[in-house]
Amino acid sequence: MGSPNNKPTRIFSLHHHNTPSCTRSHQIGALLLVASTFLLTRLFDHPFSTCPPSSLNHDHTSQNVVHFSDDGSISWPQMGYGTHLSLKIYVYEEDEIDGLKELLRGREGKISVDACVKGQWGTQVKIHKLLLQSRFRTRKKEEANLFFVPAYAKCVRMMGGLNDKEINHTYVKALSQMPYFRRSGGRDHIFVFPSGAGAHLFRSWATYINRSIILTPEGDRTDKKDTSSFNTWKDIIIPGNVEDGMTKRGAAMAQPLPLSKRKYLANYLGRAQGKVGRLKLIELAKQYPDKS
Repeated sequence: MGSPNNKPTRIFSLHHHNTPSCTRSHQIGALLLVASTFLLTRLFDHPFSTCPPSSLNHDHTSQNVVHFSDDGSISWPQMGYGTHLSLKIYVYEEDEIDGLKELLRGREGKISVDACVKGQWGTQVKIHKLLLQSRFRTRKKEEANLFFVPAYAKCVRMMGGLNDKEINHTYVKALSQMPYFRRSGGRDHIFVFPSGAGAHLFRSWATYINRSIILTPEGDRTDKKDTSSFNTWKDIIIPGNVEDGMTKRGAAMAQPLPLSKRKYLANYLGRAQGKVGRLKLIELAKQYPDKS
């Protein structure tokens, strides 16, 4: 063994004054490399897509090509990542997959949508409804970019429609019937888990939907689990549900003070759960009912 005082010889030169500077040609070359990577990625995303030969003779095809001007600037395609969004989302129907109806309405089908749209977990219903009415919705799985899996599992569990074991079993059963889920490993499928439990509500989430897109309002929460189900590279933080009566036009259920007149502002959504901060907010609200 060598002496610890013997430092390894540096094999690189310290003379860097001969390093060529970044020229205009280098900049254009870099842009070409970025554009080529972009186009190849799009090609691999749709390897079997074809366009009719006649489309090559139309001017509108230029909207789907990256253009370079004389000054080196780039004009991006109009479709996909351009000036408008080209996106198609398929929403699974509750009757097409065995198990989805139970995740939406409980084992006996008695839990209503109106009951689940209220309170903290209302986003699971509202996002589902918005996508059903969205202009981005498609009814053809083969042309979909994303797939939305509707489930009101948190509401169903809290209202006694399914227990934890039944929720897990039902999710697994439903996913086993989705060939498009298997095709992508779940990467293009979206799930909503609108509570602090996150995807842990589905006990086997790490096995089945660890690559899927998860929407949740509390990404930093683990609810005393060993691992978090939230992944910053693919999952999305969404706002917590706000009662419609607080935001709708006309007579509202509450008339809050303008922010300019508030010295302090604090709120929480959910149960007090014996937490000191929440209990103090409740006491303050009782003292000043006209200001809450």
